[in-house]
Amino acid sequence: MASEAIRSVFDGTVGRRGSSAFGALADYWSLTKPEINLLIAITTAAAFCLGSRASLHFSGWLLLRTLVGTVLVASGAATLNQAVEWRSDSEMRRTARRPIAAGRIEPSQALVFGTLLSLVGGLYLGLAVRPAASVLALIALGGYLLLYTPLKRYTPMCTLAGAVLGAMPVLIGYVATSGKLDSQAWLSYAILFLWQFPHFMAIAWMYRGDYARAGYQVLPIGRTKVWFMGWQSILPALILVPLTVAPLVLQRGNPMLVAGTLLLSLGSSILPHDSR
Repeated sequence: MASEAIRSVFDGTVGRRGSSAFGALADYWSLTKPEINLLIAITTAAAFCLGSRASLHFSGWLLLRTLVGTVLVASGAATLNQAVEWRSDSEMRRTARRPIAAGRIEPSQALVFGTLLSLVGGLYLGLAVRPAASVLALIALGGYLLLYTPLKRYTPMCTLAGAVLGAMPVLIGYVATSGKLDSQAWLSYAILFLWQFPHFMAIAWMYRGDYARAGYQVLPIGRTKVWFMGWQSILPALILVPLTVAPLVLQRGNPMLVAGTLLLSLGSSILPHDSR
């Protein structure tokens, strides 16, 4: 959910590919949304490093296995989502060129491909990393497909479900190395959870016409949409200010680091956002 702006840039280039074997491979590659997987991998790796610090042990091989399994599950989720929503994608300008929506890949083929990616990723995490990491990844997968995806058609509160699931890579990376979810893990999760609200609201407002055309209820109907977008953007951003600074203060962090974090947090909360 949190990276649809980046996704839209890539989607615009997909439709221009040919029907060659290379083009088919490129289409399957684009189904996995590699640009989003890069962000997921970075988030998972950062949480893994935090968990390694807490457990006083770092394993590069374990990190690699964690990233491979997590990205495989995320790729499966992205593919399955497009297999389910291809009709809606075809009605939106920014997604109409996606491989399934444009008719270059059959939904049934994408369904098999996405299922295989998800199963392989989940099994790999369970066997090569930790069962807890696999469970968390599969919960995120199921919630994304069975909760967030259908909710987009019924209520603007789908953002809440999307944020809960979108922050799961933090927990996966942390538990992969530490074997537990302590206060530091949940604090990191809360930061990413809250950040997604202003991020997605900006996207929802920018593409509100596209979403409405496809029948998505990501914003309320009528005048309340401005109020809704405002409080879902400002309130989480304001909560992020003490949430990001408090750990540094409690741990007696470097004053310059505390001041810099405070200024950046305040800037993200106060400065106007693009609301085209």
